[in-house]
Amino acid sequence: MAQRVRVREITNDEGNRLLRTVRRSSGSVVTWRRAQMVLLPAQGMDVAQIAEVTFTSPDRVRDVIHNFNADGFDTLRPKYAGGRTPKFNTEQKAEVKQIALASDRSWAAVLNVEPVQAGRLPGGAGGGRGHLSRRVAQAPA
Repeated sequence: MAQRVRVREITNDEGNRLLRTVRRSSGSVVTWRRAQMVLLPAQGMDVAQIAEVTFTSPDRVRDVIHNFNADGFDTLRPKYAGGRTPKFNTEQKAEVKQIALASDRSWAAVLNVEPVQAGRLPGGAGGGRGHLSRRVAQAPA
């Protein structure tokens, strides 16, 4: 059987900082919940009880405790990154900008662009649900 997960020895200053984070009503919910997961085992609760109190899995509680033991308070704050990949590359963006800024082109020319050129990726990915193509098809010529 695996050894019981323990939080490292917490100083009074660290304990007060964790208490302030847990008692504060503003700020990130993620930081608040992680601070709870670190403070509760320092007060003697086991992983299953903490998971029940924080509405998460015991594995997640163990991960947070291990990360806090290794890295300290930096692990309490979420590190969001990434996101959706862009639908247009830089060449396509430049072409759209050129069309939009051209004085000799009218918006009718932009609306006559095929859906593949208007942001849809080959193979049916991206570009929404085809609303543009229906609108273009219904537009008066």
